[in-house]
Amino acid sequence: MTRRTPDQARELSLLLPKLFLQFFSSTSLVLEDDTGVKAFLVGFHSADNDDVAYIHFVGVDPKLRGQGVARRLYTAFLQRAAEAGREEVRAITSPANTGSIAFHRAMGFDLEEGDREIDGLPVHSDYDGPGQDRVCFYKRIAPRAGS
Repeated sequence: MTRRTPDQARELSLLLPKLFLQFFSSTSLVLEDDTGVKAFLVGFHSADNDDVAYIHFVGVDPKLRGQGVARRLYTAFLQRAAEAGREEVRAITSPANTGSIAFHRAMGFDLEEGDREIDGLPVHSDYDGPGQDRVCFYKRIAPRAGS
């Protein structure tokens, strides 16, 4: 994950719109203390594909980096997705976000084929608009028995 200054981390927490916690509260996770938000994962289950869940946005206070916080958030999200009968979890990041790419790989995510490569990574050109290339990840998970 990209390193951020404390001021940038505070700005990042401001990017956590209330709508995610209102409408995706069962799939979005927040770690906070009396000083505010320390980490969060915004995710949801696809409305169009009952097999897929998606991790949209993750942030961790720089002071908590390297302590397994993001791993715990991802693990909880993956578990909840499996319990809901989802079979795959997807996520994206920028090709420049080498920390995020390494993290997703370490979490067992595979890279989806793209339409070109950057530094050996498959990339989807203009994924989020002109010039907004993205690396796409997926992870197959086993749904809960009986789902």
